[in-house]
Amino acid sequence: MTRLSPTLAILSATSLSLTLAACGAKAPEGAPPPQTPYAEALLYDGNGQAAGVVTLIPENGGLQANVQITGGITPGAHGVHIHAVGECKRPDFTTAGGHHNPTGKQHGTGNPMGPHEGDLPMVMADANGRATTSFPTHTTLDAIFDADGSSFVVHANADDMKTDPSGNSGARVLCGVFFRKLH
Repeated sequence: MTRLSPTLAILSATSLSLTLAACGAKAPEGAPPPQTPYAEALLYDGNGQAAGVVTLIPENGGLQANVQITGGITPGAHGVHIHAVGECKRPDFTTAGGHHNPTGKQHGTGNPMGPHEGDLPMVMADANGRATTSFPTHTTLDAIFDADGSSFVVHANADDMKTDPSGNSGARVLCGVFFRKLH
C-alpha cells in the first residue's frame, strides 16, 4: 500500500475541500417549489410532419401563448386560433371543431359581437414558412382542458378579425392537441 507524504495528503485534502466548495451553496431547506401547470401542443401538417410547438403559460389571469412554427406554411400572415376540440385528424383537421368559444360570442376582435376566447393575433411566416411570436390569450387552463380538450390550428390565410365564424382564414394547415404539462 502506498502512503502519501504529509504535504501531499494536505494538498489532496485542500483540493477536495475546494472542489466541494465549488459545487455551490446548500439547497434551501424545505420542500422544492411546486411545479406549475401549462399547456403544450406539438404542431403537425396534413401529412403528419412535425411543424412546431405552442405553449400556453399562466400569466396575469390569462395564458401567454408562445408560438414557434418551423415550417409547413406559406410566407405571410396566417390566422391562428384555439379550437374547441382536442383532436387533429389529418389531413384537414376538421375534427378540431370550431373556435374555442365558451361565452357564445362571434368571431374577431373587429366584430362588435366578438371575440371568441380562441381568437388570437395572426402569425407572420418568413420566406421559409417559419414564425415565432408570443401574445396574451383570454382563456384559462381549465377552459383549455374541458371535457373534450382543445387544439391549436394554423390556417392557410390571414384572418380578417371580423367575419363570423372564422375570419375567412381558409383551410386548416397545421394542428396540435394541447396536453397538460408541468415545469
